[in-house]
Amino acid sequence: MPKYLIAFNDEWVPAHTPDQLRSKSEASSALLEEMKESGVFLYADGGIDASTAVFSVVSKDGKAVFTDGPFVESKEHLGGFTVVEVADDEAARYWAGRLAVSLDWPQEVHRFPSDIAEIVERHASES
Repeated sequence: MPKYLIAFNDEWVPAHTPDQLRSKSEASSALLEEMKESGVFLYADGGIDASTAVFSVVSKDGKAVFTDGPFVESKEHLGGFTVVEVADDEAARYWAGRLAVSLDWPQEVHRFPSDIAEIVERHASES
């Protein structure tokens, strides 16, 4: 069964009061419990923004080179995500829609490739 990443960009979320954030957390937690009961939930986490970037790493001359903080200055930062394993795109749409309504902010859905052959094929068709 395919796996899907349902995520939101921190930039898409307006400022919230602590009480609003607690309310959103309760609503999304209830939905995540429903996902678990349905057997589609794999993993979720949130509260990620530019301030949570611990370090970046690049390869230079075959060695890992670490830099404190984010790799590049950007307004766009992953805010949070949920990974589900569902039968198809339609099922992923259903759960992403439920998250968007529960949190009241946009979500973006990505299907993980099934294997390396799919990745190679996609890159070959882009070339």
